[in-house]
Amino acid sequence: MEWLIVGVLIWSVVHLSLALAPKVTAGLKQSLGAALFKAIFAGLILLGLACIVFGWRASRPELLWYFSWAPHATSLLMLVAFIVFGTAMYPSRLQRFVRHPMLTAVIIWSGAHLLANGDSRSVILFGGLGLWAILDIILINRRDGKPAVKAPGSWLREVRGLVISLVIFVAVVFLHPYFAGVSVAG
Repeated sequence: MEWLIVGVLIWSVVHLSLALAPKVTAGLKQSLGAALFKAIFAGLILLGLACIVFGWRASRPELLWYFSWAPHATSLLMLVAFIVFGTAMYPSRLQRFVRHPMLTAVIIWSGAHLLANGDSRSVILFGGLGLWAILDIILINRRDGKPAVKAPGSWLREVRGLVISLVIFVAVVFLHPYFAGVSVAG
């Protein structure tokens, strides 16, 4: 379980550093060069992911809760998460209400998975990444101030983005057993 904790911490700290210490990261970018900074950043994120995967597979989960209705709620919440995440890729009407669609989607994703997976390692993974996303939103808002209101794109683009999100959702549901080791159906 320690590797899982280390992986979530590496992922979170590296991502939070951009919002928590913008002057430090800007100085590192300038002294190292943008390409090397990005390579180190990506390397640390990959290290965090490797620790998460290794820690997940090596840990023995202890059941903390179980809700029989959770798989249905999780599926619905995941559909919402994919739609919200997708709106980050194009000008959307939803962006008027959701300032950080990617981070908001991570929060929905983590909450949905905590409903369906009430075990100790899920609390560390999904709870930890959900807390990271919440903290990142708070720090980014503090750093950047009030956002400018963006004009939404055309309805055609909005519908196209929704269809793409739905197709990716269906693909992930189908592929979930292969990359997560668990069928969405249970």
